[in-house]
Amino acid sequence: MKNLYAPWRSDYADDTGESKKKETSQEKCVFCQQLKANNDKKNFILKRFPSTFVILNKYPYNAGHLLVLPKKHLPTLNDLSKEERAEIIEVINQSIEVVSSTLKNEGLNLGLNLGKAAGAGIPSHLHFHIVPRWQGDSNFMPVTAQTKVISFDMEKIYSQIVEKFEAL
Repeated sequence: MKNLYAPWRSDYADDTGESKKKETSQEKCVFCQQLKANNDKKNFILKRFPSTFVILNKYPYNAGHLLVLPKKHLPTLNDLSKEERAEIIEVINQSIEVVSSTLKNEGLNLGLNLGKAAGAGIPSHLHFHIVPRWQGDSNFMPVTAQTKVISFDMEKIYSQIVEKFEAL
């Protein structure tokens, strides 16, 4: 097995300070602010459902990276009602169909990071990731230069995907 050492991560891993303990309040939550702004095109909100919404990730791992979130500012699945959990899973399923039929990706990564230690950037607002993947879509840049190249126009991807969400 080959090892890839990433010593630049040790500062984060060793940090036991307040920055890791802070939770984002609803008033400061970027997702809540985008939802409240009622400017879906500017904020890349693709569709609002009764208790869930879908948004194009502004800091994507890949082209068409979507987030599926409850409208409520809650950190865990247990905080949602049974009906809200059922809706979010159905919206994830519909989102997979929309992104795959639009972008013709060859695979998908689905993810849910619960808590800061699991990698959640905003752990106080539950969100699922849907990341389209293609053969060969990763390269040496993230490893050697800590840089992810995203070579697509967010507005173009948004306009392609939002049309299919509007039909739902």
